[in-house]
Amino acid sequence: MLLRCLAEYADRAEGLPPAYYRTKTIQWVLQVEADGTTARLHAQRRAKGSKEKPLQTLAPDMYRSGKTPPPYLLVDTAQFVLGVPKTAADGTVRDTAIQEAERRRDEYAALLLSWAAEVPEDPGVQAVATFVSCGGLGRMKPPEGMAHSDNIAVMSPDSRWLHSLASAQKAWASWVRNRKADGGARDVCLVCEQEGELLATIPESVNAGAIPTGGQSRKAQLVSINAAAHGRGGVVQLVNTPICELCGSRSMAALNLLLADDRHRRRTAESVTVWWTREPADPLFDALDHPTEETVARLVDSLRTCPDPITAERLDPNGYYALTLALNNARVAVLDWLNTTVGRLRNHLGAWFEDHKVFDGWSGSYRYLPLWHLVLASGRWDDKAGKYALRSAPRGLEDELLHAALTRGSMPARLLPHLLQRIRADRRIDAPRTALLRLALHPNRTDKEQTGPMPCLDDANQEPGYLCGRAFAVLEAIQRSALPEINATIGDKFFGTAMTAPAAVLTNLRNGANGHLKRLRRDKKGTYYALDARLADSFAALARIEGGIPVLLNTRQQAWFVLGYEQQRAADNAARAAHKAAQERKLAEADRSEAPTTPA
Repeated sequence: MLLRCLAEYADRAEGLPPAYYRTKTIQWVLQVEADGTTARLHAQRRAKGSKEKPLQTLAPDMYRSGKTPPPYLLVDTAQFVLGVPKTAADGTVRDTAIQEAERRRDEYAALLLSWAAEVPEDPGVQAVATFVSCGGLGRMKPPEGMAHSDNIAVMSPDSRWLHSLASAQKAWASWVRNRKADGGARDVCLVCEQEGELLATIPESVNAGAIPTGGQSRKAQLVSINAAAHGRGGVVQLVNTPICELCGSRSMAALNLLLADDRHRRRTAESVTVWWTREPADPLFDALDHPTEETVARLVDSLRTCPDPITAERLDPNGYYALTLALNNARVAVLDWLNTTVGRLRNHLGAWFEDHKVFDGWSGSYRYLPLWHLVLASGRWDDKAGKYALRSAPRGLEDELLHAALTRGSMPARLLPHLLQRIRADRRIDAPRTALLRLALHPNRTDKEQTGPMPCLDDANQEPGYLCGRAFAVLEAIQRSALPEINATIGDKFFGTAMTAPAAVLTNLRNGANGHLKRLRRDKKGTYYALDARLADSFAALARIEGGIPVLLNTRQQAWFVLGYEQQRAADNAARAAHKAAQERKLAEADRSEAPTTPA
């Protein structure tokens, strides 16, 4: 199914390169003179620190490995074109390296001449053929600074890229097909379900650098079975995976095109996700990392209009596909594969934003967080830098959150205990961490009838942990109001203990709050009456809990504690801001009423 969807995308994709051609960086250009007797090398390497773009061109390519890899047509490394040997780790050049370089140069020359024989009418091609057949490649002395891995492209006397000629593209595709065909075997292709000539191996690989890796960047195979232990029945290569040449080449070309397109990929430190649709559609995927008000409003409106994912799929059945890949040495690891519809995805993304929306009491508005910010907030908070430490989030969590967003699935089980540990250690709760708590506490995101925690303060919530968190926030507000210049609040000192064992902490803090309330009654009567009533309501709600204030809270109850604490703080801040705004309006109205009127 995966290869079939990629092959279908190749049928309508714009910018698909010729068969078995990939973009390569060229370090040297070999230009032959018109008479075919001499040639010149033009250096194209950019200096270090230069802002000038490197010379790049679509050139012949295929996956090659083993001790005797074959050459590419016209564009290849200096080891193949000029026979430049590979230098050993100790800086010496061994005889075996020289012999191997000469073998590769001879095979490169033979391939080039076999193609040139098919283009007798082109004088530029024949000039190159004359130069190669007379041993010109062996006579050329590699210039200083040329490495064996540098790419060299051949240019005609009239400055044409010979590998861009239609005859070169046709000859290269034919040569690759003959080399990669499974001994002429014909059978039904697993991808297109049509009978055709089957491949022994996938000719094209995923481009080096297209998939993030912590080690050396290298080409990789999507389908690779080269050991008996890897294949069913002890067979290797594509015997149990029949793929015809056309489907194999076009599916890999489409995948490399998607991997190179910023509009269709999302990279992390460990993986890359590409997405595409069967027919053109809105770039919904961008909303996860760049949630604009307009885009989120459309997604949420569509969710409220049609909350059932099945109905949403019927309304917009356009296919939507997302593929997450990682690298394991020279093989591609498929971490996730999503085959859904645009209608269902729109429903899932609307639910994602609704399920993590948080109320910001400091601005008095609701916030939707980008996925990258949620991942970052799961890591360590750096107090000195005033931001989250990069790459401190749990490994693989970003891919798990992405899967949950696209499928409306539940949060990974490890998220909640990890997040609580980080909140306790960092002593920091903010909007993205509150959003993660809402997602993690949702009972069942796949059920459209189920609802998770409210995005703002929920007076009807009777969860014991939630009530304890609210009470702790009120106690802290009382202390802050009575002692505005205090350096360390009860939140700084007792938050970690209160979220795990609230009974003893809340009881002691309630007794200690009496002194702060007396000060507020003397100095700030309005604040005193408001906070005293709020405190009474909080502990009245705790008294209604069966068994009283819990002695210990389990993991989910701890999460409810943090959520109740943060939502109570947000509500208090919003109330203070509203009260301040109301007071300012009254003063402004009073000033206008007392202003002298101008006589008529």
